[in-house]
Amino acid sequence: MIFVDYYKILGIKKSATPGEIKSAYRKLARRLHPDLNPNDKDSKRKFQEINEANEVLSDPEKRRKYDQHGEHWQHADEFKNAQQSRQQSPGSRGTRYSEASSGGDFSDFFESMFGGAASSGRGRQVKYRGEDYTAALHLDLIDAFKTHRQTLTVNDKKIRITIPAGVENGQTIKITGHGGPGMNGGPNGDLFISFSIANHQGIKRLGDHLYTTVDLDLYTAVLGGEITLDTLDGKVKLKVKPETQNGSKVKLSGKGFPVYKNEGHFGDLYVTYHIKIPTNLTEKQTALFTELSKLKS
Repeated sequence: MIFVDYYKILGIKKSATPGEIKSAYRKLARRLHPDLNPNDKDSKRKFQEINEANEVLSDPEKRRKYDQHGEHWQHADEFKNAQQSRQQSPGSRGTRYSEASSGGDFSDFFESMFGGAASSGRGRQVKYRGEDYTAALHLDLIDAFKTHRQTLTVNDKKIRITIPAGVENGQTIKITGHGGPGMNGGPNGDLFISFSIANHQGIKRLGDHLYTTVDLDLYTAVLGGEITLDTLDGKVKLKVKPETQNGSKVKLSGKGFPVYKNEGHFGDLYVTYHIKIPTNLTEKQTALFTELSKLKS
């Protein structure tokens, strides 16, 4: 198994605080997001790597296991159980063992977890870990807006999973134990699900922020007023300032996308105004615009 340095991937020190981990991840996610690099396979690979690194380092328990066991961190619990079993066996009662000098059952344990011969030197069958499965799940942006449950069929087996709000396009999450069955009593493999998330009806997502463009009639743009805006979380009323210019933007704080695994926190919604010039004017309207033009000159 190749060791993957998650700290190096995020460009942080091993002593990084949770806030520093989050900040580093967000900075890289904005730069490597698939929407900004649609034809760059290297950026897509790196985006998946930083998601994996963040998934581990942002979870205190996973991070502790990773720091202690390195590339074997996912099997830390199995190793601990094997170690306790070895220490409590009749032939080794009262004896303390370390990971580096254990030998015997520990060698068999690591051989069974990470590959090796079909059986040990003492004729016992080796336990083999099951195969990891991969699956792709396509969602609309509105589906990823709220935590919900879905049923997937993987290798003719139905699996019900909970999808956290705020999951990223291109992100991969792991469902432990839902891969292929282990052999000789070995653990099951894991299921890795990659998400493909499409934008929704004129709303574009970038990180935790949302972007949309709305049409504004000329009269409201000039005189000001109020419009109703459709968002992923329902309709909101938006006040328009007088003399609003075409292409101007406003920010609706906290009306963006939910932050992944950070309940109650949201990005912002950025609205760009597109002013529509009236057409098919009546004679009276034309006369009024003519009068206005004379006043301006």
